[in-house]
Amino acid sequence: MNPSTPRIAVIGAGPGGLTCARVLQRHGAPVTVFDRDPAADAHPQGGTLVMRPHSGQRALQEAGLDEQFRALARPVGQETRLLDHTGTLLGRTPPPDEEPSPEIDRGELRRLLLDSLAPGTVHWGQYLRTLHPIGDGTHKAEFDDGHTATFDLVIGADGAWSRVRPLLSDDTPHYSGVTFVEAGFDDADTRHPAVARLVGDGGMRALSGSKGLIAQRDGHGRIRVYAAFRGSQDWAAERGLSLDDTEAVRAALLETFAGWDGQLLALLRDNDGGFVNRPLFALPVPHTWPHTPGLTLLGDAAHLMTPLAGTGADLAMLDGCELALALTLPRSPEGGGGAAITDQDAAVRAYEAAMLPRSAEAAESAARALDDALTPDAPHGARHHLLRRFRHH
Repeated sequence: MNPSTPRIAVIGAGPGGLTCARVLQRHGAPVTVFDRDPAADAHPQGGTLVMRPHSGQRALQEAGLDEQFRALARPVGQETRLLDHTGTLLGRTPPPDEEPSPEIDRGELRRLLLDSLAPGTVHWGQYLRTLHPIGDGTHKAEFDDGHTATFDLVIGADGAWSRVRPLLSDDTPHYSGVTFVEAGFDDADTRHPAVARLVGDGGMRALSGSKGLIAQRDGHGRIRVYAAFRGSQDWAAERGLSLDDTEAVRAALLETFAGWDGQLLALLRDNDGGFVNRPLFALPVPHTWPHTPGLTLLGDAAHLMTPLAGTGADLAMLDGCELALALTLPRSPEGGGGAAITDQDAAVRAYEAAMLPRSAEAAESAARALDDALTPDAPHGARHHLLRRFRHH
């Protein structure tokens, strides 16, 4: 390896980390990605993601993957329908003249990014145990299998409970006071046509008071449903329930949403399979840290926020793209790009200077979206927030 070529590690193979690795490689910079999952398909990747023109779509363009993304994305997936607890339709978003923000399934996006990387880039089954500073901004990474490696730059893209973040910040995610309980419908158009009609072509939110039923399509006829409510993250245990007891959880949720329209209650009554508890956590806003040579963060590791605004993965990809570009593009007429990164520390400083205020604004917006959706006067606040959010994107 050229001695001027830094050793770069990305911790975490989520959308942001993989985007960063792809853009780095596209500009000739070697990188290694480490992920704790034993394999790429070790577990389901979740629902769908909105790719907005100036964040997720821009990142995919810089990654050279825009054409492949367009082949997988669903333009109709951008619509959100807003209802109240009676099932009355209050509005649809976005306005018809808005820039398109198509959706893509998380699993398909991950596979697209993984397939774009050089073979062997991602090391699976590698859980970062700790990082040891060894001088001049370099760090020795120790993994749970005992092996170690030294890097000039370690990028924490390892999500909410990042192992890199504690070296930069004492802040930890806090419970937002809101829990989502996830359920799902397979082959909804055929097996659950009434639910499919209720949800529409993209997503649906039915809100009343401090509760909500949120549904979203993915690309394979599946609809994911989230029962949202304020309360303890241990609500099931406090009611003497085991989350493995599907029918007991179903009965508890139906009791929580008693009085709602029967079509909406079908989202809880008729779903396939069990329920998954997903309490929502967020980092303080703003979340910042003193610049530390050889370390930085992106995505949820840097700015974990609640998901209702739908910007988390989109911003993580923009983070990864901008960090990679800062590290690899020439910064003067005489400077070179590619693998020989002549001023890594200045590049990371420039990235953080742009990313931190942007992420603070997005996190504030996400917090407002959750408050608007789950307040006593909902869905009126949520309606105003949705319309405002789509105008801004």
